[in-house]
Amino acid sequence: MGYDVSRPTIGITMGDAAGIGPEIILKALSNPDLLSQCSVVVIGDLAHLRRLATTLGLPVILDAIGSDTEGEGIAVHDLKNLPLGFEIGIDAAVTGKAAAENIEAAVGLWRDGRIDAICTAPISKKAIGLGGYDFPGHTEFLAKLTGTNEFAMSFFGGDLRVVLLSTHLPLRDAIREVRKEKLTDLIKFADREFGKLLGKRIRLAVAGLNPHASEGGLFGGEEQTEIRPAIIECKAAGIDVRGPYSADTIFLRSAKGEFDGVIALYHDQATIAVKSLAFGEAVNVTLGLPLIRTSVDHGTAFDIAGKGVADASSMAAAIRLAADLARHSQPIAQI
Repeated sequence: MGYDVSRPTIGITMGDAAGIGPEIILKALSNPDLLSQCSVVVIGDLAHLRRLATTLGLPVILDAIGSDTEGEGIAVHDLKNLPLGFEIGIDAAVTGKAAAENIEAAVGLWRDGRIDAICTAPISKKAIGLGGYDFPGHTEFLAKLTGTNEFAMSFFGGDLRVVLLSTHLPLRDAIREVRKEKLTDLIKFADREFGKLLGKRIRLAVAGLNPHASEGGLFGGEEQTEIRPAIIECKAAGIDVRGPYSADTIFLRSAKGEFDGVIALYHDQATIAVKSLAFGEAVNVTLGLPLIRTSVDHGTAFDIAGKGVADASSMAAAIRLAADLARHSQPIAQI
């Protein structure tokens, strides 16, 4: 892409400006150690970022790309898409539209080879809807922008990496999703995508659905009828995958290095483990996109927006991971 591969350029979208996104970006970028690991381009409204930095008393110098002072501070791709005096802490069309425009611009910068990866601050699903964008979240929006049909949510928490079979479904419906065909597809997908990001052959584990992975059918039949057959088929295809393992231990085993990734069978099975082992440091990674995309593991936090108390640790972790993945992943063709 024309950059020093040891110091990739990360595009950081500002998120919903009525939430904590701009605050945690500024706080994260106040750390010189983080900026020694990568170059950054913040994508959003420069005037708002400057006002907020002054209000928070953060020693951050921000300069618009293409300005006379470019290169003196943190680069901002200034979309000038926020009015002066919008309301903090609420869903609104103006901030939702701006957040969506930031994402569109980030994909454009990636296509043009000006950034190596994207790191996103949180958005509000309701606000982007009010702004005229009909997507349930970042993942689906980015998939549409990049023409991606096969994608999945994953979380990285240190050495623990988890990919989800289903995401935001009622538990009753999520259990119905545990089917051999769908699980087989996900195991093959995870092996391929984790392999791209980590640049190596992957060792995968599959969590069981029932207590103690059903103990041979004593506590449920899904392990025998759906999960184990999927694992057997994938092993026959040359994938290093094992299980099903009891969900109360497999995530810790993987975090200690026994596996490179775990297939979780529903949303909270994954997120309870990740946030218990790496709260504040966990990062959301979208698998399957033709670009690297990381994000924080929390939402807009409207209740604390504008108060200067937001914790930036997940944002800092997301930027670091984006840079690390950009350094080590296999090259991905532009679209």
